[in-house]
Amino acid sequence: MLIRDAFPSDEPSWRKLWEGYLAFYEAQVPDEVTAKTWERLIRKQDGLFCRVAETGGEVVGFSLSVLHAGTWTTAPACYLEDLFVAPERRGRGIGEALIRDLVNQAKTHGWSRLYWHTQAGNATARSVYDRFTKADDFVRYRLFF
Repeated sequence: MLIRDAFPSDEPSWRKLWEGYLAFYEAQVPDEVTAKTWERLIRKQDGLFCRVAETGGEVVGFSLSVLHAGTWTTAPACYLEDLFVAPERRGRGIGEALIRDLVNQAKTHGWSRLYWHTQAGNATARSVYDRFTKADDFVRYRLFF
């Protein structure tokens, strides 16, 4: 398995995985937002970047993250916004490898922290996440405009 930055040529594979990710969360994202997201990920604009897991020449998972400044440290923080592995490839350590890759990136580049969240009932993902750290007691609030 190879974990690497996404290439422009990965777009069809990424879009297929992205559609699966959105379906899992029963979410809809307009096509123009998906196109703009891909563009920003590839260009590493606005702190966004994409790492992909590749096995046998096939992209089978991704992590989408935002590197940003914070108020509690001078080093940047990384928010792992989206993580997805093709359903038929789960249980093979791909999700864990994608997170471990970000941990290594954090150590290499001097990030202050790596953080993410998931739905409370997402037991499969949480079993992987708990190998890295336990969930904290923060509650999330959201406003949409």
